[in-house]
Amino acid sequence: MADREVDVGCIQEMRWRGSGCRFFGAQGKSYKLFWIVSKDRSNGVGTFVADKWVDSVVMKVERHSERVLILKMVLDNGLLNVLTVYARHSEKPEEEKEHFWDKLFQLMSCIPQNEMAVLAGDMNGHVGSNSAGYDGTHGGYGFGARNADGSRILEFADGLNLVVCNTLFMKQEAKLVTYIAGSAKSTVDYITVRQRDKVKVHNVKVIPSEECVSKHKLLVMDMQFNTRKRRHKKFEPRLRVWKLKM
Repeated sequence: MADREVDVGCIQEMRWRGSGCRFFGAQGKSYKLFWIVSKDRSNGVGTFVADKWVDSVVMKVERHSERVLILKMVLDNGLLNVLTVYARHSEKPEEEKEHFWDKLFQLMSCIPQNEMAVLAGDMNGHVGSNSAGYDGTHGGYGFGARNADGSRILEFADGLNLVVCNTLFMKQEAKLVTYIAGSAKSTVDYITVRQRDKVKVHNVKVIPSEECVSKHKLLVMDMQFNTRKRRHKKFEPRLRVWKLKM
């Protein structure tokens, strides 16, 4: 993360026990990890925050389940909510899927409209390359064909006026595919923001050469935030949101 100058990293499938936070890394390149894991350690999510941004984390980190963690940060121009999610439940009954998305919808709805929100994670669906029926939510670029779970993701995003950032930029296939298993390729990992904030998104891409974990590729989003005007020098911090599995 330090080599890639990542500021915020969203991770899934953690195998640690319980919940907590701790620092990692050498001085000047350290990160603080906030996490929550199920009792049987079969699922879990966590969020890494670079040391220079740790003091920006405010209030209580909200650990709603082993599949959803909300971290709130103070930036010069407002509050940023980072939601790390894990919707990997392909073998679960349909009722559990509906419960997960309904709960996530409620959590997102409770975030004030004057605050920014970034939702990142494994959402277990293929939104495809076609934006038909979801203009404004789907940017028109993507990979493969849409499936039922992908439609669920788009319906969720459409209901909250979110945009799937992976679909905003035309990329080569290698920079769109987040999961490779043998000959199978797909995009199941996504980063979304509110439609009004998409102007802050400068780039979203997969870095295929970064071997994070087996089969899953590193997905990175660059955001640019305007700060308050200053008399002598203007500082525009860059915040990189990173998603991977452990």
